[in-house]
Amino acid sequence: MKVLVIGAGNMGLTYAEAMSKSKQLKKRNVMILDNSPEKILSLKKISHFDVFENLEDCLPQADLIFVAVKPYHSDDLFAKMRPLINKGQIVISIMAGVTIQTMQESLEIEKVVRAMPNLPAQVGKGITSFIPSKQVSRIELLTVEDLLDTTGKSIQVSSENYIDASTGISGSGPAYVFYFMQSMMEAALKMGFSANDSKVLVSQTFDGAVELFNQSDLSPTSWMNKVASKGGTTRAALDSMEDNNVNELIKEAAYAAFDRAVELGK
Repeated sequence: MKVLVIGAGNMGLTYAEAMSKSKQLKKRNVMILDNSPEKILSLKKISHFDVFENLEDCLPQADLIFVAVKPYHSDDLFAKMRPLINKGQIVISIMAGVTIQTMQESLEIEKVVRAMPNLPAQVGKGITSFIPSKQVSRIELLTVEDLLDTTGKSIQVSSENYIDASTGISGSGPAYVFYFMQSMMEAALKMGFSANDSKVLVSQTFDGAVELFNQSDLSPTSWMNKVASKGGTTRAALDSMEDNNVNELIKEAAYAAFDRAVELGK
């Protein structure tokens, strides 16, 4: 089995690197294509996959094709792919907003998987939501899922609406965490901590809180109640967040990402 990754940006390269270590694939069965001369030069220094500049040299050889380009490049890319693709190939897209129907019609194929990964895939801690077209067989889907899991975990969803929703929660979600971390680090600096101490205090707090959450069945609200005592410091912080409507603002931000994903698909 050969896999082609189109686009060597953050996510494309992450998947290429991760899949090259998969037991499903033999050595050098991962191909990667990009149109940036600088990127191609750096990719050719990596020994465990083959690098290409032209679609016609690699696309016909592939069994699975990962499309990892920006959504606004999809029309031009699909026009170039269409004459080279065959109906037995499976296309896996990680482009936000580009629907299964759009891909099937643009490429004139049936077997398509739409997926939404996130940035922690780079460290093997990603989460990818995915949905296949009905023409993808159960055995083919097991192979796809195994390859998606090389970057962390994956969940199959029941409709494409959940792919757009995943964009708002997990796809864009790491940025929300970084936003909160940045705010806490700035507060720590203002309180007099050094830049390094501020980073350690905040990163370890997030890491520890997530580990506590993952090792129990308690909800975030239950954990907040465990930490916050009446009249105490944590309660003062949580009350301030409630007074400033932070809870609703976070939900609005997630919906803004969701709405944009839907808009991209129109």
